[in-house]
Formats: sequence, structure tokens, C-alpha cells
Amino acid sequence: MDRNIAIIGVGEAGMALAPPGARGFDVRSDRVKRDDFARSGIERCGTLAAALDGADIVLSLVTADQALAAARDAAAHLASGAWWADMNSVAPDTKRAAQQVITAVGGRYLDVAVMAPVLPARSGVPLLVAGGQAEAGAAALRRIGFGNVRAIAEDVGTAAAIKMIRSVMVKGIEALSVECTLAANAAGVLPEVIASLDTSWPGADWARRFDHHLDRVMRHGTRRAAEMHEVVATLEALGSGSTLSLATADVQAAVGRPGGAVPVGLAAKIARVRDMSRAAA
Repeated sequence: MDRNIAIIGVGEAGMALAPPGARGFDVRSDRVKRDDFARSGIERCGTLAAALDGADIVLSLVTADQALAAARDAAAHLASGAWWADMNSVAPDTKRAAQQVITAVGGRYLDVAVMAPVLPARSGVPLLVAGGQAEAGAAALRRIGFGNVRAIAEDVGTAAAIKMIRSVMVKGIEALSVECTLAANAAGVLPEVIASLDTSWPGADWARRFDHHLDRVMRHGTRRAAEMHEVVATLEALGSGSTLSLATADVQAAVGRPGGAVPVGLAAKIARVRDMSRAAA
């Protein structure tokens, strides 16, 4: 058991986390994606049904806006008793809705939060697992190679809440980095701003941090924007306010360049983002 594995959504996370011998399906499959499947050692399936045929455990790693749709599409093909590891960055309510879909057809649902970038950690990335069978599900994930898994709660949505609320800070700092560096560069005071920040936070190395943050937004901003809309849904359900997270989603979407080349160095990144902003104006 737990050796027939399917990956739904073969993007960066799917390719990084796929256990050896997994079958994969991605609605965006094309010639380039064929190469991605091959490099990752994932057996490419032409249909969702083929990927799920006999699967003991399914890792769902689609974009945030497709997480519930993926569960609905998979339900007709999911074997009774199969684990559905929902590893998508979505709101607790979205995960609870997906749980209802999966359990209605006899599947076993896991709310899984991926708590760090999948690269370079891959199967060592920290995972939090919630759900009525969280302990058994965490054990199933360990059996297929994940080495840093912790069951935290029986209530679906708990892992998602931790992930979403953490993203307020993580993705928010990235968006602030974009706004700060663009403004400082336009004013001709970027070195002084960085020096002042380094004085306030000794050892923080803000030039390196800014470069890293802009790199992440440029590479992954489109996907992060979708995640931030799920963050907004989480915060609104809690009644805690979502003004800054809405703005973060806007910045991530505006700067994201899916598939586009990202220049090396902070100055080059600032210039590229500035040019993109002028072109969009």
C-alpha cells in the first residue's frame, strides 16, 4: 500500500516533491511539459483518470485557484480508501470544501501545509498535516519518502490556517521589498536606505534580502497572488482585516513573470520591474 502514487499538478512543487515512480497529470501539459516530466522521473499521463487509476496516495499540487476544482475533477476517478493529500496553499474553508468532495467518494482527505520553499529541500520540506486521520496520513507520507512531517490536529483547516496566516508576513515582506526598492532607486537613495535598514537590523543584509525577495516575486508572483487571495478569504472569515494582504496580492500579480527570465543582481531586477511598470501604465 501507499506505493502507487499520483501527482496532480506538475509545476515546480510537483516536480520537486514527486516520489520515485510517481505518475503525473497536469492540465497544462504540452511539449515543454513533457520535458519537465522526463527530467523529474514522473510518468506522464495524458488524462486525470489514467494518473489516478489505482493510486493509493495522491498529492494535489495545483495553483491555489484550481485546488477545489482539482478535487472535484478527481472524485470520479479516485479509488475508495485512497489518500488525497491536499498540499495546496488555500484557505481553510477551501480545504473543508475539498474534504467534503473527497470523503463523499470514499477517499481519505489530508490537509497538508508546505511550510517552506520546496527547493532545495524537496522531500525534506517541513509538512504540517491536519484531519481526522492526520497521524495515519502523516505516516503514509513518511512511507513514500517525506522526512519532515508532523500531524498537528484532527480538524481540517488547521494546517491551512497556519500556512495562510504565515503568508501574510512572508509574501507581505516580499511586496514591501518591491515597493521600497523601487522608491529608493527612483529617489537615488537606495544605498543609504539599505545602510539604514542594516543598522536597525544588524546582520540582516538587506541588499541580499531585497535581491532574494524580488527574485521570488518575479519568478512566482502570479502563483503567489492566487495564494494571497486565499489568504484574504482566510482573514475575512476570521474577521481580522485583510487590507494589506489585498495589496500584497496586487503587487505579486503585477511583478510576477511566469516562465520569464529573471536578471541577476538587485539593480538589474529593479530596472526590469521599473520597465514592466512603465509598460503597464
